[in-house]
Amino acid sequence: MLDVNRLVLLRDLAEYGTVTAVAGIHRVTPSAVSQQLRALEAEAGAELLIREGRTVRLTAAGVALAAECEHVLAALERAHSTVRALDDQISGDFVIGCFPSALNHIAIPLAAALHERYPRLRPRIIEAEPEESLPLLKRRDLDLAVIYRYNQLGIPLPAGVTIRHLFDDPLVLAVPERLRSAVEQQGPAGVREFPWIASPEPSRCRQVLLHTCRSAGFTPVIEHSFRDLRAALSLVSTGLGVMILPRMLCGDRPAGTAILPLPGAGRVIEAAIRSGTDARPSVTAALATLDTLSAVRGLD
Repeated sequence: MLDVNRLVLLRDLAEYGTVTAVAGIHRVTPSAVSQQLRALEAEAGAELLIREGRTVRLTAAGVALAAECEHVLAALERAHSTVRALDDQISGDFVIGCFPSALNHIAIPLAAALHERYPRLRPRIIEAEPEESLPLLKRRDLDLAVIYRYNQLGIPLPAGVTIRHLFDDPLVLAVPERLRSAVEQQGPAGVREFPWIASPEPSRCRQVLLHTCRSAGFTPVIEHSFRDLRAALSLVSTGLGVMILPRMLCGDRPAGTAILPLPGAGRVIEAAIRSGTDARPSVTAALATLDTLSAVRGLD
């Protein structure tokens, strides 16, 4: 019988490429991962890895077994969901991962609604960007992750994850009011010579800014670096910079700031769960609550 925990290590090696990366995800040493993978090879009776110095790559058998791992894990999740569904009350811990700018809009209202409706359920929130929350979800440290994906970047979802669309969040260009007409006439190129504000590297928000500007025929001169793009709107209002940001962050913007659309640019906000957990009572309740919150807040 193949050990499920070892199968997970093989699956993660297929996804992340190195034993060191897998060890970091699971908070163990690389040697411990290597040991477990050797034990899996013995269980499978087949060579799963080709070892070349300090690097490893999967054999055809390793690739096939890693792909089957997702089906095994989804089946186990469905079995667990069946057992939990027999309880007449929704209970236990429910951990929500959410990126910073959606905490007030999504995660906190979700946790509050779940706490009020299901007294035996203990919702908890962990702030995490999608690149952090998705590995946590697959490692079972999260039950649900609120994530975003930019249309322009085409970032695929990892295997073993199921998503629920929540709402679309268009990107906008924020400029001092005096520059409104230049942008309305020329788009981003109308402020090409102006100082730009961007989030620090590495950042998907920064990638999108560069992609948008280069598509408009120029490379922006980035003079200001802000982690909090909402706070950066105050700098825009002073006339010291321009920026691209999601519309969701533009509530209560400072006077003197023009917010202008960028046709076709945006991100999609989604709820991610592990495949096979959609019938789990707590997950079903959370997804239904998210649908209600999105409708009430007019986010669709």
